[in-house]
Amino acid sequence: MVENSKHFLFEMDVFWVQHGGADPLELLNKYPDKFVMMHLKDMKKGLVGNNSGSEDVEANVTIGTGQIEIEKIDAVFLTHEHNDHSIGIKGLSKYANLPIYANRDTINAVQPKLSRRPNWKVFETGTKFGFRNLKIHPFSVPHDAYDPVGFFFEWGGDDLFNPYYSLAWVTDLGFVPSLVRERIKEAKILVIESNYCSRMLDEDTKRPWSLKQRIRGRHGHLSNQTTYELLESFTNSNWDKVFLMHLSKDCNDVETVREQFEKLPGQGNRFNTFIVDPINSASIPI
Repeated sequence: MVENSKHFLFEMDVFWVQHGGADPLELLNKYPDKFVMMHLKDMKKGLVGNNSGSEDVEANVTIGTGQIEIEKIDAVFLTHEHNDHSIGIKGLSKYANLPIYANRDTINAVQPKLSRRPNWKVFETGTKFGFRNLKIHPFSVPHDAYDPVGFFFEWGGDDLFNPYYSLAWVTDLGFVPSLVRERIKEAKILVIESNYCSRMLDEDTKRPWSLKQRIRGRHGHLSNQTTYELLESFTNSNWDKVFLMHLSKDCNDVETVREQFEKLPGQGNRFNTFIVDPINSASIPI
């Protein structure tokens, strides 16, 4: 399927690839341009996988503490210090040669939680830097972290055999400033959050009022409606593909997002849209 795909790309769930008997790193090396996102979780040591598609949740362990040969991963780019983004650094820190890129404030927030020092590579927010064939531009996003960023990745050139591509990674932000709009507009591949359904958040009984206000705030997250209105406002974007991700498991679901975005202008014509399922990380086309 990967080999023959021409009109769509993939997110790799490292655990399920390993569980089914395949080698995640072998697939990444064989198809370097097919996987644009990864769900990083490892498979518990001693566990024998199968192709059933089912497993106990205890089988998932922090990346770097299970069966995956993590040494072959080239680098990690960290957006901010919140646990749902940085928890894997604990397992990765034992790999001394693995570069982990983050800005100074994020490093200062994460390092006290670790027993060892990872191979930190410091970048300055707003300043471009390079890694191998990638050009990376980290840009500020409004979120309740010390110095949260999105990333704009560029690679390739202008010739037929090495075409230019770009990817904007934009999650964890309460609103979209003009600079972030520019990065979104320029990207060939857009990865953006559609975090919550306003109705489901209102009805949620697990979250106190203060947390709901934080999620809705200007340093919280983008709702389905806000992300839809944002994408709808672009009439001449460069997108080939749009990935809607970082869905709340309690206050959002795939069908709710599908209903919101299936009539998005340009969807299925100028670009293709995918929803990243928060349960199994599958990229589901709209």
